[in-house]
Amino acid sequence: MALITLTPAGPRVIARWRAGVGLACQSVTHGPMDPALLARFARALGGLPPGRTLLRVPYPPGLGTGMSTAGLLGVAAFAGRALAPLSLARACVAAEGASDPLMFAQPSRLLWASRQGRVLARLSPQPRAHLLAGFWGPARPTQAGDLAYADVSDLLERWQAEAPLATRAALASESAARCVALRGPSEDPTERLAHDLGALGWMMSHSGAARALIFAPGALPRHGMAALREAGLRGVHHLATLGE
Repeated sequence: MALITLTPAGPRVIARWRAGVGLACQSVTHGPMDPALLARFARALGGLPPGRTLLRVPYPPGLGTGMSTAGLLGVAAFAGRALAPLSLARACVAAEGASDPLMFAQPSRLLWASRQGRVLARLSPQPRAHLLAGFWGPARPTQAGDLAYADVSDLLERWQAEAPLATRAALASESAARCVALRGPSEDPTERLAHDLGALGWMMSHSGAARALIFAPGALPRHGMAALREAGLRGVHHLATLGE
């Protein structure tokens, strides 16, 4: 499975560490990290100093926003030594069977093999965009053995051509539509919302509940957030991609 990462401005993980006995990690709002997962991660890195990491994350885990990887990176930040990005990626895979490329300086520039923790290709820069984002449906934590995803390899060449935002949005829409056609759920309202609100396109986490409508900078509709909430999306908010 390969993925392209969207990097929004603003959301971040805050981690604090306190020395102690054993190894533990606690999210302020979402509870403790699985001790077995944490132990696998530490073992893959050759050990971590004993103590407790406290995390503050912008989104709940299991929604397709990369919070599982981000939380593990928060723990690794207190390793007391420099850790190479690929070492961190492989440790995340060893811990939970998958990884997002958040340990790299420009994750949006990577075509990423999430189940293997490796770079498949370097990508052209992403254009800046404004998003109406939210979550639809239940949390769907990534399952390492789940490989039933739509083939979108034919879209990559057009993505690589440094295409304008409208073209990129259309490609993201096609990828998302193929995912819904293969995996469901058939009642997903995001494509209809994109059409009704005049978005350039829409996108989704192919293994999570995250959804977003794509607009040119400054073109967010006034009543867009209300429309998403009325359609059943939760956690609706505005985002801006970093652009490069």
